Amino acid sequence: MSAYRLSVVVPVKNEAGNIESLMAELERACAPLGAFEVIYVDDGSTDATPAALEAARRDRPWLRVLRHARSGGQSAAVRSGVAAARADIVATLDGDGQNDPAFIPALVAALEEAGPRAGLAQGQRQGRKDGAFKMLQSRIANGVRGRILKDSTRDTGCGLKVFRRAVYLRLPYFDALHRFMPALVAREGFAVVHRDVVDRPRFSGRSNYGLFDRLWVGILDLAGVWWLIRRKRPTPEVAEVGPC
Repeated sequence: MSAYRLSVVVPVKNEAGNIESLMAELERACAPLGAFEVIYVDDGSTDATPAALEAARRDRPWLRVLRHARSGGQSAAVRSGVAAARADIVATLDGDGQNDPAFIPALVAALEEAGPRAGLAQGQRQGRKDGAFKMLQSRIANGVRGRILKDSTRDTGCGLKVFRRAVYLRLPYFDALHRFMPALVAREGFAVVHRDVVDRPRFSGRSNYGLFDRLWVGILDLAGVWWLIRRKRPTPEVAEVGPC
């Protein structure tokens, strides 16, 4: 069993102005949970993000920093962080400050209380602070996705998620995986629980992720996930026979 109760993965790209404020909130939110680590994944930033992370790391032994030599996208950054995580339970949130770390303990509790057959506690945003066009895109995308995948999730795009690392590593990897996690976790036979979280404006700067056309680009990913779900067969239970 891991010595850490929780690993928090934060993907960032050009978020230098948001590092210190979010870092302080993460420490306050996670400290009561016991041993934890925070893994920032710098996805090829070209601003002062690397310097800000290096400064933050000096007096925070719980902070780890990974860096992509060039940007691979949000899903790639999350996967790098989860692969490096040392806890059995992982939380993710966006690095711009819109996701409030104060909700992490409630999501951890929801996952643990649901038992070992629960694989994901998914945050669902209330009072979203995105612009009108981005919210319209998201509303259409969530509506289409929900009708096709029937994943019982109102808002899969919320970056606040808590999940079992072993379950995540069983999921098929592709760009935008994080937007389809509830359906894919259910595909593996695990339950998904939901908790409402409060959205807020980003601390500073502008969005670097999530500005692709959710309706047109995402439709190919949606078709792929639908196919994966339809093609899923029961995973055999494996037991070794005889002495080791």
